[in-house]
Amino acid sequence: MTAPRTGTPGATRSCPHCRETILESAAVCPSCRHHLRFEPLVPGSVPDTVTPLRVEGNFRNPAQGGTWEYSMVLTIRNERGEEIARRLVGVGAIQPEEQRTFTLSVEMVPASDKSKRGTRH
Repeated sequence: MTAPRTGTPGATRSCPHCRETILESAAVCPSCRHHLRFEPLVPGSVPDTVTPLRVEGNFRNPAQGGTWEYSMVLTIRNERGEEIARRLVGVGAIQPEEQRTFTLSVEMVPASDKSKRGTRH
C-alpha cells in the first residue's frame, strides 16, 4: 500500500504526543485526544462527525475458568477482501470473575481542502 501525498484525502502523519499514525487533517488526535492545531469555531465550518460503525462487547471469565490471556487484533480490508492493515491493539490477562469490555468505532468526516485549514504548531 502506498501512502497518499501530503495534502490529499487520506494523507497521514505522526502525532507529536503519542506517535500514533493519524490523518493529516486531524485537529485532535483520536488516540491520545491532544489538540494538534488551533481551529477557530466559525458557524458551519466544523464538519459533522459520522459514526457508521460502533460495536461493543464484553466477556466475563467464569470463577472456575482459571486465568485466560487475550489479544485484541484489528484488521481492515478493502472491497476486494485484501488486507490493508492489521494491528495488535492490546493484550492482557483476565482473572476468574473479571470482566473486559471492548468497543470498536469508526468515525468519519468529509475530507476538506488543505488550503482552508489553519496552521500547525
